[in-house]
Amino acid sequence: MSKKHPVVVVTGSSGAGTTTVKRAFEHIFTREQLNAAVIEGDSFHSLNRVEYKEAIKKAEAEGNKNLSHFGPEANDFAALANLFRTYGETGSGKKRYYIHSDEEAVQLNAHFGTNLKAGEFTPWEDVPSGTDMLFYEGLHGLVVTDQVDMAKYVDLAIGVVPVVNLEWIQKIHRDAAERGYSAEVIVDTILRRMPDYVNYVTPQFSRTHINFQRVPTVDTSNPFIARDIPTPDESFVVIRFADPKGVDFPYLLNMVHDSFMSRRNNLVVPGGKMGMAMEIILEPIIHKMVEDSKKG
Repeated sequence: MSKKHPVVVVTGSSGAGTTTVKRAFEHIFTREQLNAAVIEGDSFHSLNRVEYKEAIKKAEAEGNKNLSHFGPEANDFAALANLFRTYGETGSGKKRYYIHSDEEAVQLNAHFGTNLKAGEFTPWEDVPSGTDMLFYEGLHGLVVTDQVDMAKYVDLAIGVVPVVNLEWIQKIHRDAAERGYSAEVIVDTILRRMPDYVNYVTPQFSRTHINFQRVPTVDTSNPFIARDIPTPDESFVVIRFADPKGVDFPYLLNMVHDSFMSRRNNLVVPGGKMGMAMEIILEPIIHKMVEDSKKG
């Protein structure tokens, strides 16, 4: 952990409320006039899109039906841990981008002078100097294995995760609508990811300082036949503080209408107010981190 160069990690699956999280942090950075080095989790995949598909075919031919983007075979955990360590020590490090779409390819090729396609990576480049903090958002910001320990380099760890049935519903609907995948292919992907999900993704949420977990208030007992995704207004968000000491719960309850406490360290807010709650809770923490870094 670094007082001089803070590392902030938001870890969670892609259906966890990524847009809400990004918007909340953009608001915080704007109000606090902070220049953050933004790191996307996908940029630390170890395989591009073509290589990944080939690796899956090879693994399945060898009897391994569980290779996935959630695990170590498809990610460079050591490089990500090294970035967190290096940034914390020096305020610098190496980053790159994973190109998700043809539109991103056009923009990034213009920036780098390259001729890359969707599913490929841009060249490595230095993190810009003079940034106030490193902000990571992705699947693997707090992974701990026999070889790496990302969590020990992180100053503020935020988990954002829906209950698993809601996560599956969001994936099923997204992959069917945006990618045209059949129900059989989507279910196969969920099953293939499960061991890596259990071993590498889920344990991270016990290492966070604060978790935001979206819980639907409608029946999601069979996610494979759900016709629609529960809306934020059909959900609550459970906010768990690893250390409740110093948290002004009466203030938070007053600020977020219809919120309540379910345990001494659990605040529950209406689903539609998740972004607002994030800003109210996290902005003072980030403000103090940056002030302390300037003193350090």
